[in-house]
This record gives sequence, C-alpha cells and structure tokens, in this order.
Amino acid sequence: MESGVVLLENGNKTTEAPSNVTIKATLSLLMANLNVEKNKKKLISLGIGDPTVYSCFSTNLAAQEAVADSVLSGKFNGYNPTGGLPETRKAIAEYLSADLPYKLSPDDVFVASGCTQAIDMVISVLARPGANVLLPRPGFPSYGICSSFRNIEARYYDLLPDKGWEVNLESVETLADQNTVAVVVINPGNPCGNVYRRRHLEEIAETVGRLRIPVIADEVYGHLAFGDTPFVPMGVFGSKVQVLTLGSLSKRWLVPGWRLGWLVMNDPSGEFRNPKLIERVKKYCDVSGGPASFLQAAVPEIIRQTNTDFFANTIKILRQTSNLCYEKLEEIPSISYSSKAEGSMALMVKLNLSVLVDIGDDMEFCLQLAKEESLIILPGIVVGLKNWIRVTFAADPASIEEALGRLKAFCQRHSKQSS
Repeated sequence: MESGVVLLENGNKTTEAPSNVTIKATLSLLMANLNVEKNKKKLISLGIGDPTVYSCFSTNLAAQEAVADSVLSGKFNGYNPTGGLPETRKAIAEYLSADLPYKLSPDDVFVASGCTQAIDMVISVLARPGANVLLPRPGFPSYGICSSFRNIEARYYDLLPDKGWEVNLESVETLADQNTVAVVVINPGNPCGNVYRRRHLEEIAETVGRLRIPVIADEVYGHLAFGDTPFVPMGVFGSKVQVLTLGSLSKRWLVPGWRLGWLVMNDPSGEFRNPKLIERVKKYCDVSGGPASFLQAAVPEIIRQTNTDFFANTIKILRQTSNLCYEKLEEIPSISYSSKAEGSMALMVKLNLSVLVDIGDDMEFCLQLAKEESLIILPGIVVGLKNWIRVTFAADPASIEEALGRLKAFCQRHSKQSS
C-alpha cells in the first residue's frame, strides 16, 4: 500500500496501488530463486524486453558503421549542446514527420538518454505542488516510480482486456481534475502487446483535449506492429490535444543499450504552446546532459541508411514468435489469453489460480516457476495487474517453444486435477 496513488475500482477511487517495484529488481529476485543445478535446465528468460539477448535480433550494419564512423572522425569528443546536437534534432524531426500531417521543427525535439530519461524529463517538467498524472493499468512501471520520486500523485485508469486493452475513457474522465497535468498513453502497448486503432486514438485525443491537459504518448515501440491494425502516432491528433511524444532507437533498431531517446512537442497549431513548459525542458537538459556526442552525431546516418528490409525482418520474427506464443499458451488450461498480440514485444495472460495448488498469487507462481523450470516470466503485479503474467516474445522461436513447454509442464504438475 502506498499513499498518494489513486486507482479506479468499479467507478470509485481507492488508494490501493500497483507494486512500485522495478522490473529489474523483480527479475533479480526471480534469478536468485533459480536452481539450475538441481533441475539441470538451461535458463530461459522471457521476463525483460531486451531482444539483443537472442541472436535472431541484432541491429543492422549501417547503424553500427554510422556509430563507428562518428567515433573515428574525432569530431564529436566535446560537449554537445543541451537539448541535443542540431543535426540530431533535425533528423529525428524529419523521421517522425513522415507519419504526421504536418512538419515538426528541430526545436520541437529534445534528445534524451533513452526513453527512460525522456520519461523522467516529462514528469519532472510537469511537476508542481498538488499535481497528479493519469497512468494506464497495466503499464510500464517507470512512470509510477518517476511520479513518486517527483512528488506527483499517480492515478491509475484501467485498460480493458476484453476490448484489445483500449483505454477506459470513463475512468480517465472520472479521475481527472484541475490538478491533473497529463495522461500517459502507451502505443503499441507495453506490457499488453496491443496496437490502438486510429479511431480509438482520436477518441482519446478528443476526451483528453476537452480536459485541456496533454497526452504523454509513449511510442518507444513505434512501428513494431504486425497484426491487422497499423501503427498510428498520437501526434496525428496534435490539433485536438497537446501531445508530448516519447520514443527511442532502442526497440526498432534493436539497440536498447545505446540509450538514445527523445521528447517531442506535437503542437502544430500552437494553440497549446506553453513557453514555461518549453523553458523547463531546456533547463532540465541544461543540468542532466544527454547521450554521448558521437552517438547523437550518428543518428542522421542511422535513420538515413537503414534499409527497410531490416525493419521488415524484425516484424516477421515478432509475428512468428507472437503467433507461437498464442498457439502454445492456448494449450494451457490454467492460463487465459484475452487478446492476441499485435505489436511491441510482450503480452499479458491471466492466471486461473483456482485450478492450481500450492500457488497463492502471480509472484509465487513466477518464483516457483523459476525454481522448478529455470524459466523467468514477469509477475503481473509489477506492471499493475495482480494474478496475471507478462510474457516477452522477443526471443528466437526455439526458445519460445522450449519455454512455453516448460510453462505447460509446470502448470500440469501444479494442477488440482493432477494432484
């Protein structure tokens, strides 16, 4: 239980909060519970969205050469301007503008050390006494942690699993008040694997626009959509609501360790432009710094030289592994799969604990699974949904098949019917 956090339960506000434990801390706990020597099984982790763990996911040669050339040029060993190198900001603005009905300016872009720093940046600059921010449940836990650290009250609105994890707009309107500074929307969804339809994004924009507060659009998985619904950036609706877009190279270019992200102001009409907010972003950049100069300098070439075949291959593998997850999870009676993943690199499935013995909740399920099967899967409580689990499918098909075979064996061994 943590004070200062508000959720919606059956239309009413409560103070029961999702876990504020980080994903990395939880994974460390699960790793400590392994017993590889006893069960003789090689560790498989489907708990963290780092695709580089598996050889089928690696960045393209053009990106690597761009970074190498930048380093070897010797031109980028000094400090870079706060906010980012001009050529980097220009390249990101052009890259994002390709999917928008208007052109972004380099001045709309601020470069960050990955999307994690972009999250802290936007939460920090919005912070003020008594402020609150609306976060999705389930969602990426860094938002809640950053909000707590910056003394912003986190209020959690529900996503609707039976409707493809759409935003419960009624709960957004119920939770919002005069102290609400933003609504966070993650698309493609992490941890749910959903991709929002254009019409639903427009409904979000219209609802939040009426409330006169900005949308923080987390699009770190932008373009990683492989189902029937294409990715549409929230910035398309920048004329209806101010959109603060967060993104990075991490997922689409398969380089999470490079730590290069961005915060972008989408306000084509200037109607929502807030000079004080922009000034606070600039001051944040002044004191925090950003990615290494040589990495920033490589961004224009990384974007320009990356072949579309590289992106297509990533999508092909993710489609294959997500479909494999769907097929294998459907075979496990103690797990309910509400909707098929259409994007990102992870999905949520519900545990049916009533048919299992010796398992009290999702955390206990994942601890026992690690101990008995050397398999790491993230308990749902970490992302705000108790007695669910998050499965990452950014792995090679053979590892997915082996992992879910172990998961099935574990559930069968602990089933009441088996007992």
